[in-house]
Amino acid sequence: MKVAIVDDEQHCIDHLVALLRPYGSEVDLLCFGSAEEAIVGLNAVRPDIVFLDVQLHNKTGFDVLSSLPKRDFSLVFTTAYETYAIEAFKFSAIDYLLKPVDKDDFEMAFQKAIDKVEQSQLTDRIKVLLSHISMENNPKRISVPSNDGYAFLLIEDIVRCQADVNYTHIFTTDGKKYTASKTLKHFEKLLEGQHFFRTHNSHLINLHYVTSYHKDGYAILSDGHKLEVSTRRKEAFIKECSKL
Repeated sequence: MKVAIVDDEQHCIDHLVALLRPYGSEVDLLCFGSAEEAIVGLNAVRPDIVFLDVQLHNKTGFDVLSSLPKRDFSLVFTTAYETYAIEAFKFSAIDYLLKPVDKDDFEMAFQKAIDKVEQSQLTDRIKVLLSHISMENNPKRISVPSNDGYAFLLIEDIVRCQADVNYTHIFTTDGKKYTASKTLKHFEKLLEGQHFFRTHNSHLINLHYVTSYHKDGYAILSDGHKLEVSTRRKEAFIKECSKL
């Protein structure tokens, strides 16, 4: 199993090497200290797993990814900045580790990488990631995990999300329904700041598609659905709608 570490700080490389030591001869380890080295090396070596630092001197791990014609590996980002690009990782469903890397977090991420849990549709998920960190005003997408893989949806096309125990049904403007293997709470946190509002324990709605609110406690959406707004959330709901 070929494992590549891309990091511009030697002590960070040393730390990951130490965490990989228990795997011994199972791992063929390669280390790259710059974006330029990584682009050449990753193209030549074609590793199975890549641990990629976000910040690499005057370049980024995203620059490395953009320069690779093939990305057929399991990918785990590492970053020292809790707020830097974390939102982009979450939208794309790509794994990441915060520095200094915790042993338990590392082992969990490494096992997922070995099992190729996060390799499915990686190229498409990287496109979602890059769209979120791009300076261009591109439409933003979200990677929606299901039992069969991932769906890639424009956030602006999501009308509402509906809870179903540990799953969430996502309804889009074209009338389609996608079932995600994540809870509604996951999507509530993920879509925070994107004009979504949790009206009820079971419903998260895109406020752009609210056409009216009735005093009996229901919101009417542009797709014709009538959804309950809980009493304790009514004032906040009306306030958020009035801002649009």
